[in-house]
Amino acid sequence: MAERLQDAVTAQLPGAAALGLVAPASAVVVPGTALADPGWTARQLRGPSDPRVAATLWWYSVSSVLVTPSLAGLVVGSPLSARLDDLSVAFSAGRPVAAVSSARGGDLATDLRASLAAVVAAVAEAGSARERPLWAIATDSLANRLLALGQALGDVGRATGLAAPLAAGVGPPLPPPRYEDVAGRRFVRRASCCLLDRVPGMPTCLSCPNRAPEERRQLLERLARGRWSDEIRNGRTPPSAGR
Repeated sequence: MAERLQDAVTAQLPGAAALGLVAPASAVVVPGTALADPGWTARQLRGPSDPRVAATLWWYSVSSVLVTPSLAGLVVGSPLSARLDDLSVAFSAGRPVAAVSSARGGDLATDLRASLAAVVAAVAEAGSARERPLWAIATDSLANRLLALGQALGDVGRATGLAAPLAAGVGPPLPPPRYEDVAGRRFVRRASCCLLDRVPGMPTCLSCPNRAPEERRQLLERLARGRWSDEIRNGRTPPSAGR
């Protein structure tokens, strides 16, 4: 029964596996409650020697996966629980790749607030990080996942229109999600920085909020119009698109 609940949602979503709604058979699956354990979280942090950077990058990936089942249920009209007790997260090579909800949803905003607050607190403790920037990452994950779900369904406007009222229901310190349309394509106007460019050899994300607004918009326009293909053919790697 638990698997069939999410299966009913994924059946309505083209590319559900790529969206992080199907756990690979080879993945290591952990209960959602593990993410609220600072000790467990600290053991997952790898890469940068700065624990704050490592924790931020980890939460950047995990938050996106964690909110996907409940948002998918919201978009297709089949509510799925966002409670940590009802969630499991699949990891492959230490990277979160999918999440599965095993129960019907209730008050999504209330459940999301409780789950995000618990995991944000654990990540902040594990990485000696402030909580507010982690909440900003959470709002970008929410906005990005609704955008991706809308693209999968061919109805970006309806899906992204759910972001603001849901975030308002969750309430502060979750910032309001934002979007911007550039050259006919919708992007998340990010509230957060993933700190990827603090890792040696890694670029600044194309959509990084720390870029000058005009520079960011020009880069997004190039991406929207498909102009990076020429750059790649000429051997130049474009900036990371971020989310």
